[in-house]
Amino acid sequence: MRAADVVAKRLYEAGCRWAFGMPGGEVLTLMDALEKAGITFVLCKHENAAGFMAEGTYHRTGAPGIMVATVGPGALNGINVIENAHQDRVPMIVLTGCVDAEQAAVYTHQVLDQPRVFRPITKETFTLNAGSAHVIIDKALAIATEGRPGPVHIDVPISVADAPAQGTGILRAPASAVAPVGPDLDRARAALAGAKRPLIVVGLDAVVEGASAAILTAAEMLGAPVITTYKAKGLLPESHALSLGGAGLSPKNDKVLLPFVAQADVILAVGYDPIEMRPGWQNPWDPATQMVIDVTAAPNHHYMHQSSMNIIGDCGASVMALLPDAALSGVWPEGEIAAVQAALNDAFPRPDTWGPAQVIATCQDVLPKDTLATADSGAHRILLSQMWRCDFPRALTQSSGFCTMGCAVPLAMGAQIAEPDRTIVSFSGDAGLLMVAGELATAAELGLKTIFVVFVDASLALIELKQRQRQLPNTGVDFAPFNFAAMAQAFGGQGHRVQSQAELQTALKAAQSADSFTVIAAEIDRKSYDGAF
Repeated sequence: MRAADVVAKRLYEAGCRWAFGMPGGEVLTLMDALEKAGITFVLCKHENAAGFMAEGTYHRTGAPGIMVATVGPGALNGINVIENAHQDRVPMIVLTGCVDAEQAAVYTHQVLDQPRVFRPITKETFTLNAGSAHVIIDKALAIATEGRPGPVHIDVPISVADAPAQGTGILRAPASAVAPVGPDLDRARAALAGAKRPLIVVGLDAVVEGASAAILTAAEMLGAPVITTYKAKGLLPESHALSLGGAGLSPKNDKVLLPFVAQADVILAVGYDPIEMRPGWQNPWDPATQMVIDVTAAPNHHYMHQSSMNIIGDCGASVMALLPDAALSGVWPEGEIAAVQAALNDAFPRPDTWGPAQVIATCQDVLPKDTLATADSGAHRILLSQMWRCDFPRALTQSSGFCTMGCAVPLAMGAQIAEPDRTIVSFSGDAGLLMVAGELATAAELGLKTIFVVFVDASLALIELKQRQRQLPNTGVDFAPFNFAAMAQAFGGQGHRVQSQAELQTALKAAQSADSFTVIAAEIDRKSYDGAF
């Protein structure tokens, strides 16, 4: 068995079924090994998009995503998405080809220290060797998936990939879930049992650890409303009477939620990773006057907030251990929860006029309830994250830690590859879609039926809005209008230009029965986000 076969076999055993990338001569053996192991290699048009497709499969299968890149420019093309995986807590195995060490000593073409490049933006980086291939790939998978997940890089020299592997497989037993014990457990339980205004704040760690059932149980036993970060939307169904939706991007949302947070006497933060949150959520509570129990997968080294108690443990197991013996009664007795929900509904109404809010509301009304959505960075994402209701985890996927543009299209494609029969819709700004337009050819080649909604205003709307707010001249934010519907048709898909709710409804219905992907270009006024979020 070749060293490359060892890597591929272990990845298959970990549940991986797809690898994404752009090949070069240095990774041909690796690609052959992946295919022979049962992992399909998907040819993409750019390594950055390949990484987001890999992330898309992770969100649907739970198995780490695989990105493959050749030496030099191929490897470095993936830097953005690898750092995105680092900040968005995505387990990803990054396989790069590299020149053999002996050759690199006397050769300069495309030779660079790739591990040194990737070390700051990954959890770990390895250089494969035939003698310990079994150990390296098992370590890589463990590091990528345990604690806060993230990317792990493996540099694969050309001759090593082909070299016979030595030794036998080494599989380490997975770590068990850990819950608090002793005096801290007693103190936390007592605080929750005596709470009069309990609040639960949930984040990305809880998504990764599958803590949805524990969150639901805790909310209902405590009578505690639940605020989530955007990537944690849906851990408590947002149709639930105790849901306050997502927070962290919208100043309009913050004006409602932050004063409410200050009213809570006991706050249970479950997997709350503040990497998603903006400056308004620095120190959102006061541990000197509020009891704050922070349950996370990693210690607080961020200092975005401080807590009364810091528990490093499994989110679901910890929450269940902390809950009192009996359900609380009489909490939030003055109707505060309903008042906050009403204020949020008033802040983000369902409009009866054409614009981005009506586009979002119409898409949710027309598309099936189990639709998966992805969002790109930009003004539409802030509004979408407030308006798009998620009743199950990972119903809405976006780049929330790194906030990189061009992610929504490949994220949706990766999800569609994993679940070909599911309705999946991607929301992009026009600039974001243009960044990854070439991947529409990949969607056509794969026969995907993904729906790509693009907000067309010929402007970097969020930056243009900030420019006007600062009374700066209009510079570098506007561009020429583009016919996205025609582009979709040229790539082999369906294309629609819509300027009204009725036209959008017709396009969405057509997209659901199309035998190819569909681009729906929703043409809106460039100032239609003013006051929206």
